[in-house]
Amino acid sequence: MSRVAKIVLAAWIALIVAFGGYLIYSSGSDGTPAIGGPFTLTDQDGKKVTEADFKGKPTLIYFGFTYCPDVCPTSLLLMQTAIEQLGKDAEKRVNMVLITVDPERDTPAVMKDYVGNFGPTIKGLTGTPDEIATAAKAYRVYYRKVEGKDGAPYLMDHSSIFYLLDQRGRFVKHFTHQSKAEDIAAAIKPLL
Repeated sequence: MSRVAKIVLAAWIALIVAFGGYLIYSSGSDGTPAIGGPFTLTDQDGKKVTEADFKGKPTLIYFGFTYCPDVCPTSLLLMQTAIEQLGKDAEKRVNMVLITVDPERDTPAVMKDYVGNFGPTIKGLTGTPDEIATAAKAYRVYYRKVEGKDGAPYLMDHSSIFYLLDQRGRFVKHFTHQSKAEDIAAAIKPLL
């Protein structure tokens, strides 16, 4: 392994350990990580929604954006595949939510068109930059705008984690786009 590869690997390990330590440090009184919290956003139909609108069912929440070239669609397809493994009508028993980190471009109409590609029940949420920042902070999501090169449109650099919440809106587990659909389905099944 080259010296540069070792440095990159060490940096990733340090980042993962730091994030894990942060989750433990910011845990709730019952020891679960303090992830999630109140937000007010706008869904793809232009309706204001809050975190309370998703209570009563397990919820998968992903932060991404519609202009994302690869990781976001992969994550949303993974979520949809996991839900399909739970059997008929599972889409009606689990909330699937995409919260944009690019409110400048991701209007309700853009979100509606985009989330329709990933199943009939996924909700696309947008809002003002301040509303998005509040939601992202509650879920410990990193994001920032990255200007495109040579006239290319900007992209959004962001953490690629989706969160499983129970019926009461409490954090259960997180996944990445590299997780397996069967593992996600297995984590959701006891919550149904």
